[in-house]
Amino acid sequence: MIEESKRRVAYINEMIESGHAAQLVAEGENYHAEQLARIARYICSRAGVRVVLIAGPSSSGKTSTSHRLCLELLAQGRQPVALSLDNWYVDGSLTPRKEDGSKDYESVYALDIKQLEEDLKALIAGKEIALPTFNFAEEKREYQGETLRLEPESILVIEGIHALNPILTEHIDADCKYKIYAAPMSPVSLDGERWIPTYVHRLLRRMSRDLRTRGKSPQMTIATWPSVREGEEKWIEPFRNEADAEFDTSMLYELPAIRYTVETALQTVPAVAEEYKVAEQLLYYLSFFEGLQASFIPRTSILREFIGGSQFNVG
Repeated sequence: MIEESKRRVAYINEMIESGHAAQLVAEGENYHAEQLARIARYICSRAGVRVVLIAGPSSSGKTSTSHRLCLELLAQGRQPVALSLDNWYVDGSLTPRKEDGSKDYESVYALDIKQLEEDLKALIAGKEIALPTFNFAEEKREYQGETLRLEPESILVIEGIHALNPILTEHIDADCKYKIYAAPMSPVSLDGERWIPTYVHRLLRRMSRDLRTRGKSPQMTIATWPSVREGEEKWIEPFRNEADAEFDTSMLYELPAIRYTVETALQTVPAVAEEYKVAEQLLYYLSFFEGLQASFIPRTSILREFIGGSQFNVG
């Protein structure tokens, strides 16, 4: 792991200011590559593994992680296939409800557990399945003629917030599965004593993506964040210990890069709004960093899932 001392703001800013931003980014990318190569080697050493399940909290970088892992598995002679659990959402009319009557998309029962398990068992047995996709605009699962069959060297890589929940794959042989928990795990030190919690990284990532792809203001993202955290504590964190491996998606250069994408928008949160204190705290954290231009960040970076420009199909 990169030495903890190098996570201090002084180090990060010094690298950017001295013209070594590319090296800073390379350190972060190498850290990810080394972790994923190690995980891929272990997966390939277990002959029976046919399904890799990747879970993590919101904005942990699960989708990009699944694609990056596929590249590592491909390099080791396997034939990976990346899918999202989102494809198995139930239709909107069947989505569980919270106490206030709103739809609970964070619930594991928002997924068609029976159909998912049937499809996984069929794939492991070498059978062909009709591959679903989920139409989020219509809130409907659709079948558009796409099919999937796993070849002998194929490994299915599935990501989603509930991927570690045993209820999804309880009738699938444990030897067929390999489980990964992915999330930022390395908090950044401001001065050796004060630290930026890793959930802040995820909130800023989500904010950047919401601005770019969903037209949601930082105020809106902050307003929904407590509900997101509540869902994580209920549906994700209890199953973290189910993982065979953990992947730290933290990036040394992340906060300098995200500063470019969200700082101006964060400054628009009204002082009278309930979300203002959180926005002010986020701006305080970002103020410690020199900005980092996106041009330094490779298109395969997990951060691209949030700031845009990824070579993967990550939205």
